[in-house]
Amino acid sequence: MAVLSPLGVLRQRAYMPWAAIPSGELLELPGRGTTYVTDTPGPSSDAPTIVLLHALACTGLLTWYPAIEPLSRRFRVVTLDQRWHGQGIQSETFSLSDCADDVAALIDVLDLRNVIVGGYSMGSIVAQRVWRQHPDKIEGLVLCATTDRFQMTATERLFFGGLGAAMLGTRGVARSRTAARASRAAAEAVDLEMSDIQDWGLREFRSTSPWAVAQAVTALGRHHSRPWLGRIDVPTAVVVLRKDRVIPPRRQVALARSIPGATIHDIEAGHVACVLEAEVFIPALVEAANTVNARRRDFKRARGA
Repeated sequence: MAVLSPLGVLRQRAYMPWAAIPSGELLELPGRGTTYVTDTPGPSSDAPTIVLLHALACTGLLTWYPAIEPLSRRFRVVTLDQRWHGQGIQSETFSLSDCADDVAALIDVLDLRNVIVGGYSMGSIVAQRVWRQHPDKIEGLVLCATTDRFQMTATERLFFGGLGAAMLGTRGVARSRTAARASRAAAEAVDLEMSDIQDWGLREFRSTSPWAVAQAVTALGRHHSRPWLGRIDVPTAVVVLRKDRVIPPRRQVALARSIPGATIHDIEAGHVACVLEAEVFIPALVEAANTVNARRRDFKRARGA
């Protein structure tokens, strides 16, 4: 079964002329490193914030650029490149725990208030861990194409267990110029009649090396949040992709039912709906975010905040 990669999205000539791509900047997270951040203001200075965490092998903008403008009508919208992705922090090892700590550090540096964390696929796993490690810093979760663990179905074993080796071509390829050259060569070999948005998207895709993706795949394979999902005490919305062939929809629904009070917002779309089926995904995402935002005060009272 073929799994559509970000490069596959570009091959299908995804083009959304209405989706503006905001400018960003490199931001230092004290004691942690530097990452690329975009910060789009909301409708007012006291608007709640949604921090968006991207999918595997993507960047903050490559996953979320169609959603930023629609969300900014209600929220301040922040994206970042996670570790080893795009212009994210470079470190000796990759861990989802470190990624969650980076989000907490970003919240502090930008002095973000009334924060909801939204994640897509890998980003949804990091979002879960942000609550686990820093529950006092966030007031809601929006989880898209999510699960409590990987490596269960044959497709997941292929995607999250074999993707890294397939991209690297060999288990012996180390973190080096070789991996970077292989990534660039593969991208440059694609025959595309590119628009500006496709050219930009291809550059974003190239910015994460196959070696880095392989390390992230390994970390995802170790994820298991089922034992503590029932303790999540912030309003949570789960966007379920009913045609997802990577993370079975039944498992996305099961995760939602494991979180007290979580709402389900399901759509007939596949695993890369964030870009390929944005016209279906964005309304569900906005609905989910608005639902979480509307419930924040009730949950804060229940938590005694």
